Order: sequence, then structure tokens, then C-alpha cells
Amino acid sequence: QVQLVESGGGLVQAGESLRLSCAASGGTFSTVGMGWFRQAPGKERELVAAISWSGVSTVYADSVKGRFTISRDSTKNTVYLQMNRLKPEDTAVYYCAHSSERLGRYDTWGQGTQVTVSS
Repeated sequence: QVQLVESGGGLVQAGESLRLSCAASGGTFSTVGMGWFRQAPGKERELVAAISWSGVSTVYADSVKGRFTISRDSTKNTVYLQMNRLKPEDTAVYYCAHSSERLGRYDTWGQGTQVTVSS
């Protein structure tokens, strides 16, 4: 059973940066990709960024393109989300997600980490 542990959230001012980390653990498991989602109060959960475990493919929400970068360290089973030039509208709970069999189909979710951007 895969377990995901996120870290790196916090309170920052607009224009500042944060780096989120998500480590996968749980014995022997396969990874085809991982992603970051976010959910703001009163809104649906949305995909922020995703990466194939080969590192070849990445996708980003239009709202974060050019500001956020997703990366992974396969040796540590860890995915990162570097968030630069943060805006108040980036405020949300950020969730890490893991795909074990099919890229884009997530079967394990982290507990979430709060990111708050003040203006």
C-alpha cells in the first residue's frame, strides 16, 4: 500500500516562492506518474501539474505555467512542486497523487498541505 507524505506548505506573501515535496513509501510498488492537485475553499479540486515517472512528460494548468515547475527524484520516490511568483489565487490545499498503473489515473492521495498567499 503506497503512502504519500507531503511537506513544504506555509504562509507567504505574493511574489514569494515555496517548494512542496511528496515522498512515496510502502514497500514494493510501481510508479508511472505523480501529480499535484489543489482545492480552494468553495471550489473543485483541480490538477496543477503532473509528471511521468520517466520525467519525459509534464503537464501544467494554464494558471501556473511559467511559474510552477514539477520534478521528481526517482531514487527517493519523491515529487516536488517549485512554486514561484505566488499569487493570492494560488491559496489552496495542495494534494499529492500517485499513479501505480495508468498515467493520469491516480490511486493514492496525500493528506494535503495548506498554501496561503497573502496580498
